[in-house]
Amino acid sequence: MTKGAMLYEGKAKQVFETDNPNEVIVRFKDDATAFNAQKRGSVDLKGEMNNAITTLIFEYLNTKGIATHFIKKLDEREQLVKKVNIIPLEMVVRNYSAGSMAQRLGVEEGIKSPVTIFDLCYKRDDLGDPLINDHHAVFLGAATYDELDEMYELSSDINDILIDLFDQMNIILIDFKIELGKDSNGKIILADEISPDTCRLWDKDTMKKLDKDRFRRDLGEVTEAYVEIYERLKKVLHK
Repeated sequence: MTKGAMLYEGKAKQVFETDNPNEVIVRFKDDATAFNAQKRGSVDLKGEMNNAITTLIFEYLNTKGIATHFIKKLDEREQLVKKVNIIPLEMVVRNYSAGSMAQRLGVEEGIKSPVTIFDLCYKRDDLGDPLINDHHAVFLGAATYDELDEMYELSSDINDILIDLFDQMNIILIDFKIELGKDSNGKIILADEISPDTCRLWDKDTMKKLDKDRFRRDLGEVTEAYVEIYERLKKVLHK
């Protein structure tokens, strides 16, 4: 397996081609952004921690029957994954009020929802990844109604598994966002990452935020929070 030219560079990762047209290498960066990249910075060890955390979570999800793009971890910052066509929609899954939803609805953060809330965002940096509905998604050609049903079901299954996993870590899964893509056979699978960059994770006892909000809100101890998640995850999974 040979690492080739860079195909894409995003806010947190780089993607490189390989000599296999169906596989690419993802490299995790230390760069940190927030508020649609209006705030920028760098967090020590973030790339290494997000690579390690995503590896453990994707491996765990694979054992639970969730299809992902993950193949294997290559080194501290890189992993080999299946090449997918990313669906230009972010699936945001919310179990508690927080962040933009709390602000949008004028409610306090940390209120447990009686139902799982799904937000759909259109992946367009130039538009600020706007919140859209299913009909908008179909209008834009981003997905069909059948594909959206499949995406919601997959997101719900992932949520159920992650709630239980983080509960074992004494952590509340407040919300998270995922990206889905189609593999070479057209199957919709989980892609991108699951890490403190993409989840809100609060300690059950102290309600301390152990995620990217520490960077967003200048709370400090950002690296320490990511390392804490990794260490708890390893302990629960006996890694």
